[in-house]
Amino acid sequence: MKNKNDPDYQRVILAVFLTAIILIGWQILVEWPRRQQLAQNYAIEQQKKTATKNEKATNITAKGIDADYAPNLTRTERLQTTERVVIKSDKLHGSISLKGARFDDLTLAKYKEALDKDSPEVILLTPNGDENAYFAQAGWISIDGKTKVPDGKSLWKSDKSTLTDNDSINLSWDNGEGVIFTLNISMDEDYMFSINQKVENHSANEISVAPYSYINRTYKDIVSNPIMHVGPLGVMEGALTEISYNELLEKGNKTYDNAGGWLGITDKYWLTAMIPDYKQFKASFSHYNKNNQNRYQVDYLGTEQTIAIGESQSSKLRFFAGAKEINVLDTYATGNANAAPIPLFDRSVDFGVLYFLTKPLFLMLNFFYSLIGNFGLAIMMVTIVIKILMYPLANKSYIAMAKMRVLQPEMLKIKEKHKDDQMAISKETMGLYKRHKVNPASGCLPLLIQMPVFFALYKVLYVTIEMRHAPFFGWLKDLSEADPSNVFTAFGLLEWSTPLFLHLGILPILYSVTMIIQQRQQPAPTDPVQAKMLKMMPFILLFLFASFPAGLVLYWVWSNILSIIQQEIITLRHGTHRSQREKANKLASNLSKSHE
Repeated sequence: MKNKNDPDYQRVILAVFLTAIILIGWQILVEWPRRQQLAQNYAIEQQKKTATKNEKATNITAKGIDADYAPNLTRTERLQTTERVVIKSDKLHGSISLKGARFDDLTLAKYKEALDKDSPEVILLTPNGDENAYFAQAGWISIDGKTKVPDGKSLWKSDKSTLTDNDSINLSWDNGEGVIFTLNISMDEDYMFSINQKVENHSANEISVAPYSYINRTYKDIVSNPIMHVGPLGVMEGALTEISYNELLEKGNKTYDNAGGWLGITDKYWLTAMIPDYKQFKASFSHYNKNNQNRYQVDYLGTEQTIAIGESQSSKLRFFAGAKEINVLDTYATGNANAAPIPLFDRSVDFGVLYFLTKPLFLMLNFFYSLIGNFGLAIMMVTIVIKILMYPLANKSYIAMAKMRVLQPEMLKIKEKHKDDQMAISKETMGLYKRHKVNPASGCLPLLIQMPVFFALYKVLYVTIEMRHAPFFGWLKDLSEADPSNVFTAFGLLEWSTPLFLHLGILPILYSVTMIIQQRQQPAPTDPVQAKMLKMMPFILLFLFASFPAGLVLYWVWSNILSIIQQEIITLRHGTHRSQREKANKLASNLSKSHE
């Protein structure tokens, strides 16, 4: 029986324990919340599909109804209650309500709710009063309390019926007392609106007003997400600030009196954000309940402006509403001749604490995608680059393992010679390593260094919209989701729903197979406990990897294949041929049985 005081035995037990903790922790802290989020997203998608069917069946005009308070209206019915300016570009479809000059109707033309070709466009903004209300509005508040300013019920006039990209419209509203408010709204070819608010004072008195803007959202089902931030965020005083829905719900509102930067609300793939043209402004993040709905709002208040009789003042604001495409966000972050840079705008994509590794990894992936046109092949190319960068260390590790295989017969003789004298075994074994200049711990280094890459790639696959619905080949239609194939349904030939733990796809199986091959390339352990644990690991990881994104498993399978090839070449170079390995493994097996 193995002596439990043997340092090798203790290290194996510790390694197994730590591995189990990591894997179980990953399931509890990452995979389980992720599956809950997927279930919630599926339910929301089903609700939206039902709503879409209802909208198609509706053919009414509900002008005159106050949609903000009217219950039981479909989204289409709410949109029909007011006059609107149509928004039409290659990336955005929707409209601006002339009641309140409100942005409350936007869909993303490039993105579908699901892979199905008949799936509707992703809905981003929805009118007030809806259970999924999500809208934005800009305007002025009266500082003196006497000036009549436009509000959510004010009816604006437009000089055009349609707003297209690289074009503009003018909205105007007269307060009836000689003060005219105008909004010049333009849109670029991506997702950014530029709003120039102007106030002309033709009244008999000096007036005092201040510009404001807000984004308001109804959000009822909050699911915590440990992988990424979802909810209000912004750059306050030069630093990215993230505030969760739960934080506002439980701890109350947050206000920044001297904020500077931008603020908005982020989803996994979508973002709405306001970028005031002020170095400093007052920013607020708040929660309140209205009509039994949890409402969340981010808003800003600009500098007070006093406007003399016959004078005018203006205030500029940019409003982003769209997909978090990295190249688009980077362009806004760096700015250009026509627009000032938006600080840390690319950080609205939650690359996490490994940002220094995660974003370069994505940029590398995107570069190869631009050359190849397939993110699966891009992942394989990135894997090759990582292998090349790690080659010196990995090569040293594989050489050490090859030398240990050569030394394995000597190690077995030492164990057989001293049997239960662990001190003598350890002393002679270390002497053997020292004489042949072998470091047994070097085999762990490539795996340890790959772990940050593993987590960074998982983050890239999970948070970047570029990976959403990104296909590979054949059955792999979405690399950001788990392999959809299943051995227990004969890969789709049998129509029955299996439990989640019985979902084993082709890629996880390939991973398990490549791991077994790698184990056979390595020196066989003489300790029976260690041998059994190592034999079990490929099958344990098979079930764990079954729920991981297909792109991540593809990376690991391809990495294993390259490692197998590299190890085989190095092994042959150092004289440990297959027959010698089989002989050493047989000796190890016999010695293991004799110790049981």
